[in-house]
Amino acid sequence: MIQIYRVCKTYQGDICALTNINLHIQRGGFIFLTGPSGAGKTTLLKLLLCAERPTSGHIIIDGRNIDRIKPWQIPLLRRRIGVVFQDFKLLYNRTVFENVAFALEVIGASREEIRKRVLYTLKMVRLQQKAGVMPHRLSGGEQQRVAIARSIVHEPIILLADEPTGNLDPDLTLEIIADFETINARGTTIIVATHDYTLVNRFRRRVVELRGGHIVSDVPAPEEKQFEAPLHGF
Repeated sequence: MIQIYRVCKTYQGDICALTNINLHIQRGGFIFLTGPSGAGKTTLLKLLLCAERPTSGHIIIDGRNIDRIKPWQIPLLRRRIGVVFQDFKLLYNRTVFENVAFALEVIGASREEIRKRVLYTLKMVRLQQKAGVMPHRLSGGEQQRVAIARSIVHEPIILLADEPTGNLDPDLTLEIIADFETINARGTTIIVATHDYTLVNRFRRRVVELRGGHIVSDVPAPEEKQFEAPLHGF
């Protein structure tokens, strides 16, 4: 599903954010991407989303080398990827329904398709009764679930979450990760960037740790006897 080969990312001023990253994530995988602030977690997610381009190396998503795609092809790639942020990034002048529907409006879905898919997705995240509510009237956990609904309503093959529980209390954090597990069980590949090791230890999924732009460990989930190692040729 996702293959990363010898990827480096250097910013102006010779600031090296990622160095020689090799990583293979199988279809339907659930990965915790951990490490302290500045380790390179967000940079790696941006590369997968084509918000940044690698300085060197290659990234393959679903068989396609994304660092070679044309700028006009990037929106097509992003239709297959959902993103959840720490600060929700909701439209506060639109209702819950309208926030989720927006992801389908931009790809030209019909009104009837939007209605059906939005209501189905809100039910998945237990917000069907809040469809007409404005975001500012929701709790932090509810706002994050709206953001999750918006990220999956177009049925992406990959879901990227950048510190999605950073603004939530422990109980809400557990609810959000449980929602991700439900989404993952339906076949979506999920990468959750977090520095919360308590969370990582509780849910016991594959853990890839970054420090100083390097992968320093890659530990499979306890129930996995082994996972396919990254390929080093291209």
